[in-house]
Amino acid sequence: MIDPSTGQPYVPTPAYFLGCFDIYDREETLGEELEKFDPNNPVDREVLILNYSLTKRWKITYRQKFLLYKSLGDALRDSSYDFQALLEHDSQTCSSLPNGWDTMNNPRIFFEDIYKFATEVWADDLRKAEAEDRSTWDYV
Repeated sequence: MIDPSTGQPYVPTPAYFLGCFDIYDREETLGEELEKFDPNNPVDREVLILNYSLTKRWKITYRQKFLLYKSLGDALRDSSYDFQALLEHDSQTCSSLPNGWDTMNNPRIFFEDIYKFATEVWADDLRKAEAEDRSTWDYV
């Protein structure tokens, strides 16, 4: 599918759910805000997911949400998918997650919770996209 805002192919991965936690050049603002939460704690994890990862600040269409949701579902069904790799810092990129996230106890649980909450929060958008004939969507 073509991303309507960029005109480029939209090929989401589960990593897209982490973009909102990127503190690169925002260590003193977003970084300090996120440091208050422990992604290993289920209560904190829910707040992080609902208030950041699934927030209405996302400027993506219902179709993009659907494809992103499906990509996460596919990854979760793959028992060998390496969710830990998504959290590891890459010194070649201008991005970083909050301190300690690269040693999260069980990254799969974090993404399972994202999927669970997305199922609820994005329910209307997901139903709308599911009801459409995807062959009519703009693809490359």
